[in-house]
Amino acid sequence: MSLKRKIKKELIGTSDYPSNKIFTISNVITFTRLILTFVFLYLFITNENRYIALIIYAIAASTDWMDGQIARMTKTVSWLGKMMDPVVDRALLFTGVLGLVGRGELPLWVCIVIIGRDVYLACGNMIVHRFHKRPIDVVYTGKIATALLMSGFTLMLLGLPVVEGPSLFGSSASAFPGLNGHEAPLGIFFVYLGVVFSLITAVVYTIKGALAIRRAQAHPEDEDVDFLNPEIDDSDEMVGSGATAGSGRVE
Repeated sequence: MSLKRKIKKELIGTSDYPSNKIFTISNVITFTRLILTFVFLYLFITNENRYIALIIYAIAASTDWMDGQIARMTKTVSWLGKMMDPVVDRALLFTGVLGLVGRGELPLWVCIVIIGRDVYLACGNMIVHRFHKRPIDVVYTGKIATALLMSGFTLMLLGLPVVEGPSLFGSSASAFPGLNGHEAPLGIFFVYLGVVFSLITAVVYTIKGALAIRRAQAHPEDEDVDFLNPEIDDSDEMVGSGATAGSGRVE
């Protein structure tokens, strides 16, 4: 039988101690973002109205930071939200990527890098989970990458403004629009920055995953803690340092 962590009741719903709640404001926002993703994809691939699709994509993208902020401010951080948020973010990114690639407006290599990075992280997460049961928290470089990519895809969907970029790869480098001296939508430069931060995020997660495996192997007894069903401490005593999320101690 797995052990339970004993924590103060007021800590439930914080980033360190997510709750098991399902129907929270932040989770509703996250689920709404998923619905808007499919609505955008339908409008975009059927060529119903490019600008309506853009508005829906922009609205969905703008909720990426909103759900997390609301969850932290209201102490309604949940395990479901922590698991859903990155999945929905990926779904929104993939629809934008595939749609633009399908229209020939985005280089194929960008699609390969973004999807390849996520496949790599998914495989890495399965490996880490064999040793370390608690999910690894989302890193800020990943949030920056998502914001840059979504902003870039939104501008590329709009197709405006068009700017003339530097000639870093020569005029014949069609695989790098905007960096070959030709005019390109401003959004492509946000996408390039997003790709850079995505790769940095992959490195950060790799390091965090390796450290998590090392700690789990050094202290396998800590992996028996039931993080999903903690024991609530209703006493007035302060929670000691041994009960913090990073300590790995069980009371």
